Amino acid sequence: MSTRIVQQVLYLEVAARLRAMIQSGELTSGAWIDEIRLTKELGISRTPLREALKVLVNEGLIRLEPRRGCFVNELSARDLDDIFPLMAMLEGRCAYEAARKASDQDLKRLEPLHQQLRAHAAAGDPDQYYATNALIHEAVQALADNHWLSDLIDNLRHVLSLSRHKSLTLPGRVQESCAEHLAIFAALKARDSEGAEALTRKHLMHQLAALHTLSGQAALASGAASAAHSKTQELES
Repeated sequence: MSTRIVQQVLYLEVAARLRAMIQSGELTSGAWIDEIRLTKELGISRTPLREALKVLVNEGLIRLEPRRGCFVNELSARDLDDIFPLMAMLEGRCAYEAARKASDQDLKRLEPLHQQLRAHAAAGDPDQYYATNALIHEAVQALADNHWLSDLIDNLRHVLSLSRHKSLTLPGRVQESCAEHLAIFAALKARDSEGAEALTRKHLMHQLAALHTLSGQAALASGAASAAHSKTQELES
């Protein structure tokens, strides 16, 4: 009985480690999961690793391809368009309920996080900004105190972690995001539940718009590079 519990904890710990590696970019989108390398790096056997991979497959972070193995998932533009409106609706509802349920002391505890957010935005540090931003989203979710809502958000948040951080690489997006968070926080403190909900929805949809802008820029750059390469080949021939 004791051994079974330890094994269960181990594969969940491995799943958490792999999740963190994906979210940090150590395991990049589309990357093949080298099980032999990971077992050596993590000091574990194949069994807990494979159980952990099953967890991440269910979360949508990893996909299993027959006879090829596991790969870090990639979100298409269609995936983002399908998921972000749902996330906006759910997180908007969190802000709505948080504005109604949170105590003054609860909201006071959020103040240092927003101060940190301002500092990271001013410094132009997207990595630290993202980490603090995530803590704020989780804190508002906790203040909503609705476990049904929280479960749905957690499931989608795992999947969106594949792309969400990328939106902050758009010039000016960190500062815009910070201003949006401060407006949401002001609505929470004012007990403006409908305002907090509307602002949170817009905040999430602005993230989607930033991702689309980045995708468009990448496509243009790729097209320009391809055209330049073709012209070079023509001149050389």
